[in-house]
Amino acid sequence: MIEDIVKRFDPLPVKSKLIIFGGGFSGQHLASACKALGNKVLCSRRQEKSKGADFIFDSKNEELSKKILEDATHVLSCIPPSAEGKDPLLQKVKSQLLNAKNLKWIGYLSTTGVYGDSQGAWVNEKTTPKPKQPRSIRRLSCEKEWLETGLPLQILRLPGIYGPGRSAFESLLIGKNKMIDKPSQVFSRIHVDDIAGAILFLIDLASQGNRQTIINVADNLPTNNMEVLSYAATLVGKTLPKIEPFESASKSMSPIALSFWQENRRVSNELLCNELGYNLIHPDFRFGMKDCFKQLKMN
Repeated sequence: MIEDIVKRFDPLPVKSKLIIFGGGFSGQHLASACKALGNKVLCSRRQEKSKGADFIFDSKNEELSKKILEDATHVLSCIPPSAEGKDPLLQKVKSQLLNAKNLKWIGYLSTTGVYGDSQGAWVNEKTTPKPKQPRSIRRLSCEKEWLETGLPLQILRLPGIYGPGRSAFESLLIGKNKMIDKPSQVFSRIHVDDIAGAILFLIDLASQGNRQTIINVADNLPTNNMEVLSYAATLVGKTLPKIEPFESASKSMSPIALSFWQENRRVSNELLCNELGYNLIHPDFRFGMKDCFKQLKMN
């Protein structure tokens, strides 16, 4: 919940101005938390009438007004790569960012997909990226683009993101969930609260001179989907369908869904939590699902 973030973190320094490019699930959550803390925040959407649209950013349209980045102290990019693997934000505002006099921190939300398939082994920030999926290859390309700018950058690599309105409950309640059994398969996750919390934590740490360039933001417990669905079903009192072997379930999967099951890795948060000292709001899926359940709207 936004309240949990507000209780744990201090506002950004006085006169700070945070610009968030990409007001999707994660971007909007951070914007709401920062506004609740009393910070000046501007968040982009692609359409003027979209919820939380403080300004419009669409890489396919005209240039961004220079007033948006004027006096910006912190910038977060949640913008996905282009089909060609280029970063849309850098294509538009790279020169503005390089000339920004007050810029202290830039965050780029990437994916742990850049590590590729480790066959269930742990990966950390020292693991050499070996992406296989086209979307992850494009992300790694954008990471390199950002690194080459020399800006005060932190790359946050995220696994599967969930939170209220975007969790196992939604598929469970409409009966579209499947109990798919693929032995030894696990997925790493992160609650949207902890994305916002980690960003605020890292911004504060960077202001003290500790700015790690690449950081995994994941919870403590990679696990299979059946455990998560079973726990969600217990909370809402729903009966789960029969377990279906992956071999048969995969035949009806979309290409994008199938691609997620083709990679198996455990994402370590050792750097973020043990070395840097971030305390997770939702340490594993059980804590996170309880939070989602509290905010669940059941008709």
